[in-house]
Amino acid sequence: MKVAVVQLAIDDNENKEQKIARVENIIDKLDTVDLVVLPEMWPIGFFNFDKYHELSEPIDGEIVSRLCAKAKQKNTYIYGGTFVENRNGKYYNTCVLIDRQGKVIGDYQKIHLFGYGSKEREVLSAGEKITVVDTEFGKVGLSICYDIRFPELFRRMADKGAEIIINCAAWPYPRVENWTILNLARAIENQCYFITCGCAGSNNGKAFIGRSMIIDPWGTIVASAAEREAIIKAEIYPETVASIREEFTPLKDRVLK
Repeated sequence: MKVAVVQLAIDDNENKEQKIARVENIIDKLDTVDLVVLPEMWPIGFFNFDKYHELSEPIDGEIVSRLCAKAKQKNTYIYGGTFVENRNGKYYNTCVLIDRQGKVIGDYQKIHLFGYGSKEREVLSAGEKITVVDTEFGKVGLSICYDIRFPELFRRMADKGAEIIINCAAWPYPRVENWTILNLARAIENQCYFITCGCAGSNNGKAFIGRSMIIDPWGTIVASAAEREAIIKAEIYPETVASIREEFTPLKDRVLK
């Protein structure tokens, strides 16, 4: 399974339409891959809280529709990063997983909203469901940024059979070490492939750390980025997760459940 993680640099001089067009252009230029991963709130900029409601969309709006068309055109799965979803007058930080046919096969609304130096809790509603999606590669869990600090969410995904877990983020400086350790921990403790895609660049004066990673079930980083815009690629083997869990058994050896 070939994965491409697009660590997009957020540019405050671009409007939403320009950001969508730039992402489409990046995907167009990718070689054949099975999964493309995008970062959190790339169409708006995470720290543009005053624009969240204005630039929100339903789940079948322009952003997702154009990503669906691109997935079908490129014959790839796309984890679309996140956008502000307007659902019956409530607003969510939402991601979608799109299959090769251009169909949304899973969506997730961020459960853990960020409050430290952030207005996310003030302008959005928290999601309630845990999402693990069946794909041709195995079961894929969906998560978003701040979720990574809450291990119980990821253990629930592992208990649902997740072999790959994806997390998109808009992680700002200075908490680089936190991000790195949490990425490794979530992969190791759940014995899964852990794929993260962060924003690069800056938004509203806040610089993002980037540091996207692809980590295997043993906790080995197989691909990573620094802080600038980049595309990282790796070939992963989710079909090996079951045998790894059978060989080395901490998930089975738990006493407290």
